[in-house]
Amino acid sequence: QVQLRESGGGLVQPGGSLRLSCAASGGTFRGTSMGWFRQVPGKEREFVAAISWNAISTRAVDSVKGRFTISRDNAKNMVYLQMNSLKPEDTAVYYCATLRVFSNNDVRYWGQGAQVTVSS
Repeated sequence: QVQLRESGGGLVQPGGSLRLSCAASGGTFRGTSMGWFRQVPGKEREFVAAISWNAISTRAVDSVKGRFTISRDNAKNMVYLQMNSLKPEDTAVYYCATLRVFSNNDVRYWGQGAQVTVSS
């Protein structure tokens, strides 16, 4: 079983940047596609971005394209979400997740979440 732990959340002003990190342990990280999701109270959890096991392929929801970048370091069992030009509507709890396959959002394991608040 894979354990995931997010870090790097916090409060940032509109237009600012944050980098979320996700540390994976307890499983085969190197061959696993990874994703980031987010959720606000009262709404369904939504997909943000995904990266293939070898980092060759990435995909992201249209609302974050050009602002957010997903990356990974297989040597460190880490996945990252660099968030730039943040907007108030990016405020949410962000979750790291393992994906069963890169091409869809079928999650096998979730992290505990990290709060990101974008506000002046």
